[in-house]
Amino acid sequence: MTHVPQIKIPATYMRGGTSKGVFFRLQDLPATAQVPGPARDALLMRVIGSPDPYSKQIDGMGGATSSTSKTVILSKSTRAEHDVDYLFGQVSIDTSFVDWSGNCGNLSAAVGPFAISNGLVNPDRIPVNGVCIVRIWQANIGKTIIAHVPITDGQVQETGDFELDGVTFPAAEVQLEFMDPAAEEEGAGGAMFPTGNLVDDLEVPGIGTFKATMINAGIPAIFLNAEDIGYTGAELQDAINGDPKALARFETIRAHGAVRMGLIKHVDEAVKRQHTPKVAFVAAPRDYTASSGKKVTTADVDLLVRAMSMGKLHHAMMGTAAVAIGVAAAIPGTLVNLAAGGGERTAVRFGHPSGTLRVGAQAQQANGEWSVTKAIMSRSARVLMEGWVRVPGDAF
Repeated sequence: MTHVPQIKIPATYMRGGTSKGVFFRLQDLPATAQVPGPARDALLMRVIGSPDPYSKQIDGMGGATSSTSKTVILSKSTRAEHDVDYLFGQVSIDTSFVDWSGNCGNLSAAVGPFAISNGLVNPDRIPVNGVCIVRIWQANIGKTIIAHVPITDGQVQETGDFELDGVTFPAAEVQLEFMDPAAEEEGAGGAMFPTGNLVDDLEVPGIGTFKATMINAGIPAIFLNAEDIGYTGAELQDAINGDPKALARFETIRAHGAVRMGLIKHVDEAVKRQHTPKVAFVAAPRDYTASSGKKVTTADVDLLVRAMSMGKLHHAMMGTAAVAIGVAAAIPGTLVNLAAGGGERTAVRFGHPSGTLRVGAQAQQANGEWSVTKAIMSRSARVLMEGWVRVPGDAF
C-alpha cells in the first residue's frame, strides 16, 4: 500500500488579543501556496483541520470557534513607508472555504511581534530598549495599521501586566492604530455609511424591520438595538449560541444587511461570505456578570455591545468590530452613539460577554460627510508554539 508522506512548513502559533491563529512567512509556504488560489486555500484548511463535519477541528490546529480558526500570511512590504504586508484568512469550520473579505483586529496585535522576530522588519528600526513602531499594510482591506511593540534587550517583550478581558493571563501591551479605518468595500463605494444614512430601516422578510446603523469602519458591521430584537445587551454566549432559531434569525438579518450595504448582490451569496459583515446589538449600560464571573456595573461602561462572528455570539469582541464600535460611537446619531448617551465622544468603554474594552476614534465632518483619521485600542500578543506544522503532501 502506497502512502503520501507529510510535509513540514515553518509556522508559529500565536495569540493576538482574544484570538489565536497559525502564522506563516509567505516565503516559507510551498510554491503553489505562495499565490492566491485553490492550492493556498486547501493548504490552510488542512492546517486548521477543515472542513470538519463534526465541527471540532480535531485533525488540525483550529480550536473549533471563530476566534481560533484563523491563519495569517506575512511578508516584507512592497509598499513605501510600510514594513510588512499582512494577509488574514478566516477558515470556515465545517464547510470548504477560506474567507478573505476582512481583517482580524485581534490578530493584528500579533503581526508586529511576529514581523520583528522573523526578520520582516529592518533591524535599524528596532530599538535595543523601548517601542518599535511597525507599519503594517493590511492587504485584505487595503489599510494601514500602526503597531507599537515593546522591546527589551533587542527582543520583543511578551510578558507584562496589561490585562485584557477575555484573556486569562496578563501580558505586554501592544497599542494599535487603525489608520483611516473606513473600509473600502467593493460595491460600497468606499463610503463609511454605504446607504448614506446614519440609521436605516432594515427590512428583513419574514422577520421584521429594524433600525440599523450600517457602517464600514475596521470591518463592515450592522448595529441593531438590543431591545428591538428581544435582548437586553447583557447576554452571554449560551443565551444565543444554544438557540438555533436565534442563530438562524441573526444570519438572515446579516444576509439582508449585506445586500443593503452593497457587499453582495443576493442573500444567497452570504453563505460564502461568513466573515463580513458582522452583526452586533447595542444597549444602554446595565449591571451584569461576565463569563469569568467578573461583575460589570453601569459605572464601568458607556454602553453594552454583543457581536456575532461566523454565525455565533463572540466570547468577547472582535478587534475589527471594536474599531467599528469606536468609530460609530464618535459620530452623533448612530445607534452606537445613542446607546452610549449621545453627543460627541472621542472614546468609549463598552461591556462585552467577557468584560469591558476601551476604544477611541477621531472623527470629523466636512461637507456633510464623516471621516475618521484613526481608531486606537490596546491588545496583547504572545507566541504559544513555534516550529513546523505538518500536512499530508497531497492536501493541496
